[in-house]
Amino acid sequence: MTTHTGTQSVAKLQKTLGLWHIIIIGLAYIQPMTLFDTFGLVSEESHFHVPTSYIFALVAILLTSISYGHMIRRYPSSGSAYTYAQKSIHPNVGFMVGWSSWLDYLLSPMVNIILAVIYLQALFPDVNHWIWVVVLTAFMTGINLRGAKFVANFNSLIVLIQIIVIIVFTYLVYQKLSMGINADGPITADQRYQLWSLQPFWNELTSVGALITGATLLCFSFTGFDSLSSLAEETKDTENTLPKAMFLTALFAGIIFIISTYFIQIYFPNDPATYFEDIAATQPDILLLVGGSLFQSYVLAFAIVTVMASGISAHAGVSRLMYVMGRDGIINKKIFGHISPKSFTPSYNIMIVGAVALTAGFMDLDFVISLISFGALTAFSFVNLSVISRYALRDRKTKTFKEILNYVIIPILGFICIAALWIETDETSLKAGLSWAVIGVFYLAYKTGGFTRPVPQHNEFDDK
Repeated sequence: MTTHTGTQSVAKLQKTLGLWHIIIIGLAYIQPMTLFDTFGLVSEESHFHVPTSYIFALVAILLTSISYGHMIRRYPSSGSAYTYAQKSIHPNVGFMVGWSSWLDYLLSPMVNIILAVIYLQALFPDVNHWIWVVVLTAFMTGINLRGAKFVANFNSLIVLIQIIVIIVFTYLVYQKLSMGINADGPITADQRYQLWSLQPFWNELTSVGALITGATLLCFSFTGFDSLSSLAEETKDTENTLPKAMFLTALFAGIIFIISTYFIQIYFPNDPATYFEDIAATQPDILLLVGGSLFQSYVLAFAIVTVMASGISAHAGVSRLMYVMGRDGIINKKIFGHISPKSFTPSYNIMIVGAVALTAGFMDLDFVISLISFGALTAFSFVNLSVISRYALRDRKTKTFKEILNYVIIPILGFICIAALWIETDETSLKAGLSWAVIGVFYLAYKTGGFTRPVPQHNEFDDK
C-alpha cells in the first residue's frame, strides 16, 4: 500500500503480524537454547543458584514489559524506547536513549554471526572464518528483505525445534537424577542438592548480591522481548496485540529457563570449572556430559540455525528503529527513512545492518555482549521512567489506586529492579557504553546547532 502526497508516492510499513507471529519472532530473538551457553558463567557468579538468578531477571523484565505495554498503547510507533522517551520526557533524552539502544539492537545480529562462526569452525576448522561471516550475513540480510511476516514464518519451525531440544535434554537430566546420579557420581544423602528440593533456589550459600550479578548477565538472554516494540507499525491491532505479545514472550522464555536450569543446577551442583573446559561457553560440554557425543553433534549443528534465527529477528528490530530515527530526520531521512515500495521493508537499513554485521570477523564476543547489555539496560530504565513522566506527571493519571498502581508503582518497581542490575554491571560495559554516549552528545550538539534548535521529530503522536 502507498499513500500519495501531491505526485509523490510514499511506501509505508504494512500491518501483517498477529499475536503468534510476534511471539515467535521474540522467542527466536531470545533463543531459548542460550541457557546452555550461559549456565556455567551464571552458576559461578550466582554461587550455584542459576534458576534464582533467572527469577530475579524475569521479575525485572516482566515489570518492564508492562511499562512497554503502556507506552505502546500511547505511541504505537516502531521507535520503541527512543520514541517513548522522546515524546514523554524530552526530545534530547529520546535521542540519547535511541543512540544507546543502537548498542543493543545494532550489535545483536553481530553476536549471532560470531556464535554461528564459532560453531561452524568447530565443525569445519579448515574453512576461513571470513567465508562464514560473509555467507551468514548475506543470508540474514536476504531473509529480512522479504519482510517481517516472512521472518516470523521462517523462525516458527526453528523455535519449535529449540523447545523440543530443551524438553528432551531436561528429560535426560531428570532421568539421571531420578536414578540418583549427578555429574559427580551417585547422589548421597548428605549432598546439598537433591531432586525436588528447594536448595537450588535458596540455601545457606545464597547471596542476594551474587543473585543480582547473575541476573545482570542473564538480561542478555531476555533482550529479544524489547525489540518487539519496533514492530508496532507492522502489527495488527497494535495497542492490544503487542503489549500482550511482549509480556507472553518474556514469560514463556522465563518459564523455560527456570525449569530447565533447576534440573541442570542439581546435576552440576558445584564449581562449574570442575565440569566445563570453558565456563563462558558451556553448551558443548553440557550436551556431551548429559546426552553423549551423538546428541551433542546433532544439537550443536542445529545451534547454528538457532543463532541465525536470533540474528534475523535482531536484524529486523534494529532496521525498524533506524527507520523511525530516519523518518524523524535525526539521522539522514533519505537513507534511513526509506521504505521499499516492493517489499514494504526499510531495505536500506537492512543492508546497512548487514554491512555492520560483516565486522563480526574482527570483534570479540565478550566485548560486544558488554555493549549490548549497556544499551538494553538504558532502554529498559527509560521506558519505566517514560510511563511515570507521561501518565503520572503529564496526564495526571493518579486519581485512583489502579492508576497509581499502573503508572507509578509498577514502573518504579521496574526501574528499581533495572537499577539493581546497573549496580552489578561489568566495568568494561559501563566504560564502553558511556564512551558511546559521549559521542552521541557531540552528534546531538552538532544536529541542534549547539542545542539552540529543537531535535527533529515526527509529529504523528504529539499530544495524542
